[in-house]
Amino acid sequence: MDFLEEPIPGVGTYDDFNTIDWVREKSRDRDRHREITNKSKESTWALIHSVSDAFSGWLLMLLIGLLSGSLAGLIDISAHWMTDLKEGICTGGFWFNHEHCCWNSEHVTFEHRDKCPEWNSWAQLIINTDQGAFAYIVNYFMYVLWALLFAFLAVSLVKAFAPYACGSGIPEIKTILSGFIIRGYLGKWTLVIKTITLVLAVSSGLSLGKEGPLVHVACCCGNILCHCFNKYRKNEAKRREVLSAAAAAGVSVAFGAPIGGVLFSLEEVSYYFPLKTLWRSFFAALVAAFTLRSINPFGNSRLVLFYVEFHTPWHLFELVPFIVLGIFGGLWGALFIRTNIAWCRKRKTTQLGKYPVVEVLIVTAITAILAFPNEYTRMSTSELISELFNDCGLLDSSKLCDYENHFNTSKGGELPDRPAGVGIYSAMWQLALTLILKIVITIFTFGMKIPSGLFIPSMAVGAIAGRLLGVGMEQLAYYHHDWGIFNSWCSQGADCITPGLYAMVGAAACLGGVTRMTVSLVVIMFELTGGLEYIVPLMAAAMTSKWVADALGREGIYDAHIRLNGYPFLEA
Repeated sequence: MDFLEEPIPGVGTYDDFNTIDWVREKSRDRDRHREITNKSKESTWALIHSVSDAFSGWLLMLLIGLLSGSLAGLIDISAHWMTDLKEGICTGGFWFNHEHCCWNSEHVTFEHRDKCPEWNSWAQLIINTDQGAFAYIVNYFMYVLWALLFAFLAVSLVKAFAPYACGSGIPEIKTILSGFIIRGYLGKWTLVIKTITLVLAVSSGLSLGKEGPLVHVACCCGNILCHCFNKYRKNEAKRREVLSAAAAAGVSVAFGAPIGGVLFSLEEVSYYFPLKTLWRSFFAALVAAFTLRSINPFGNSRLVLFYVEFHTPWHLFELVPFIVLGIFGGLWGALFIRTNIAWCRKRKTTQLGKYPVVEVLIVTAITAILAFPNEYTRMSTSELISELFNDCGLLDSSKLCDYENHFNTSKGGELPDRPAGVGIYSAMWQLALTLILKIVITIFTFGMKIPSGLFIPSMAVGAIAGRLLGVGMEQLAYYHHDWGIFNSWCSQGADCITPGLYAMVGAAACLGGVTRMTVSLVVIMFELTGGLEYIVPLMAAAMTSKWVADALGREGIYDAHIRLNGYPFLEA
């Protein structure tokens, strides 16, 4: 009975919210392939058709990589510019962000490299002065106003044009890859609106990241490009192989981590992942990362804002604080999942869910009002993470590097551990307040009707906790280098402890606690930071956080959201 050629109405097409028949899709593809192979022996034209059919998969991967890399570059550049717009504007050209504005300036000193006459804060533009209480109030007001404007635009666009563009998108993509059909979830409207509103949501200063939504954007690109190829347009199972590769390309551009992207797709989102898909994911992730690198969105030839290089070796004893950070990450992950799911359930079951715009505006207003007075919450979360990951050199002007220098600076190389100065003590206070704000506000932010990723806020929570612990360890080693635990490896005037490394390990631990990733998380972290010698600390923290979080709650945040939304997701 050869009904596979001429489908009976209702066979071969699926309704919305149905599950595909993997076996039938596979057998249809096999029959199609057999037919093409048999015909290819008959004529040259059929042979060319057979070759182009085999090649179409790789061509599709190339297109997905190019498109998602370009969109990621566009999102990065726009978000950077609009984040700075909340604080001021460049008179030399309004399209420059703060950093680019001061690059071309003639009047920049090294100490005040972020202050240049071309960059004007809103107070300078409106009342011609940047000093005094009134100027501060004007800047404060403009900051909150821009944040509310961006958030209002984002939530209005999502509500009006593409309701599917909200959230992170990873739970739904997991569900779609397991064979479920959600029509329009990966459509062109969702792609356009998600790209625009993602920039707006990130710029509004809310506690969310762009990494999860970039996976959704890349999968939309993959789904739309599938329609150009007959082989993928008509076969749902083949299309899901393409979407697995697109998810890898999405993580690749989000973190500049191509191999981490492939592993993320394999470990976290994919359901059916044959070996052929592995090679294709690798290729798509490579092309996407290459495209983003050629756009160079941050102007430092890196793919992410927070790239660091540490070279100080770590000591075996330091595994103890690293495991403590792992425990913290697991506890935070379990706490976050419980509270966030409870809040999302409340939103679904009460009147709250009927007013998405009001909810977004209230959360944005609270975030902006609390964020402005503290410089660490005022900056964008990616910049905060890059500041926390940073290892202090001689030329660093940040408060986190305000050590008292009691040594001869002429000898280059590593700086020894030094006593903390006034700046560090005030930075520690501000970071502790930042930590509390991020922990609380992220619970209410994730799951609102705007694009919101969870990777960056979780990394920020972990990085703050890690940096606090790292500075504490460093001061302990400085003042008590004769203790038994330190005296074997930490002599006076040596550089023993790198606080930035603790921030990196803490970020990995918290991200692992929330998402329950292990292998891909460690690979993403060391691709992100270029720290190959720190694989063992990262592995220790990631495993500890997974064990602790699994002991307190079985599922990761994505599985919890799948269950909350009632999607039919079967474990493989």
